[in-house]
Amino acid sequence: MVTEPNNWGRFGPEDQRGTLNLLTPDVVLAALATASTGRVISLSMPIRGATSSPAPTTVPHLRGRPLPQHFMSVDGGDYAAGAKAIGAGLRMADDALIVTHHGTTTHMDALCHMWSGESLYNGHPAARVRSYGASRCGIETVGGVAARGVLFDLPRHLGLDHLPADFRVSGDLLEEMAPDVRPGDVAVLRTGWPLVWERSREEYWSGQPGLSGDGGRWLASRDVALVASDNAAIGGLNSRQLADEGLEDDLHMIFLWRHGIHLAEMLWLEDLAGALADADQAGTDTATTTTATTGSESEGAGGSGSEGAGGSGSEGEGESTGRGRAGVRRDFLFIAAPLKIEGGTGSPINPLAIL
Repeated sequence: MVTEPNNWGRFGPEDQRGTLNLLTPDVVLAALATASTGRVISLSMPIRGATSSPAPTTVPHLRGRPLPQHFMSVDGGDYAAGAKAIGAGLRMADDALIVTHHGTTTHMDALCHMWSGESLYNGHPAARVRSYGASRCGIETVGGVAARGVLFDLPRHLGLDHLPADFRVSGDLLEEMAPDVRPGDVAVLRTGWPLVWERSREEYWSGQPGLSGDGGRWLASRDVALVASDNAAIGGLNSRQLADEGLEDDLHMIFLWRHGIHLAEMLWLEDLAGALADADQAGTDTATTTTATTGSESEGAGGSGSEGAGGSGSEGEGESTGRGRAGVRRDFLFIAAPLKIEGGTGSPINPLAIL
């Protein structure tokens, strides 16, 4: 039985969805308002499967994990070799894909993925996880996720290209960046670590930056619906691709087991970060032009009176529209749906950010 602060029993004794229960119709409708331009950005790594080429090894992955395999049961070569068409003038291609998603591609973890003792999240018996899957807390219970996403662009905030391998993100840093995280939000953490892959595979495998236990508890206390990151394990990893934290501070224990918070790992966040940075720059340029124009008009009309009418009120408005203390835009509409794999410990996903 878990004894630390947790969500066991909060959503009912039979609950298997955890904080996804916070995504009520009102919360989802409010999240829709974060989209203003209609631009859609994929947050997924590519799945490159092959049985006779090194293609799967070109995508970031944890060492030792079985890589995707992509088979063609019917292809163009079959027809060139004399295969019979399925109809007059009609040909087709057919394939099969084998993916072990944990550690190899963008995926979501189910609440049955990790636990301690004899119980899954919410006290469900761990014995219900069997050779054919989990009959409690499987990935099929997720359905879909539509929520306000909040990007923590950690390297940008710290003036780095990516976080160092031994960097652990504290609750104080998260508070500094986004103090207004709300219940039902999806916290999306960019470490920039996938960029290291192209420079050096060995460096990528030397460790990974990630959340500290303190940072995990900070997010859990905000009642986020889901935590996503571009690293492989949400928390940091050492050179053996393991977490250094003990059971109390293990991020999967904090999120999946204690609080029922699903996880999404190995996202590609560079395009989203770039788009939000561009939006910030455009907003800054517009604001500078507007301020200069308004300043000239206000000076002619009486100066301080106009400043009092705008001033701090405008700053407060920026906070409520998903901008941080420095005016950085970081919110968007987050959408993701895992495959409905009954009893699955996780599933590949193609998360979308809509700006």
